[in-house]
Amino acid sequence: MNLIAQIAMAAAETEHHGNVAAETFIFGAIAALVFAAMGLVTLSFRHVANRHAAKAEAYALRHGRDGHGH
Repeated sequence: MNLIAQIAMAAAETEHHGNVAAETFIFGAIAALVFAAMGLVTLSFRHVANRHAAKAEAYALRHGRDGHGH
């Protein structure tokens, strides 16, 4: 009977800390903001090679079309 009494007392002593999902929501919000920022950085580098087509063409003419100098 001692084990049952100890379990009952331990259960009675525990406090209720509120809604765990609401308390940890900030971690998900921070993660979403970080991923959104990384996505914006990734999108900002789209078509960078096309912006400098003249340089790329000049390099290809100097070093060969395959880019390895062969």
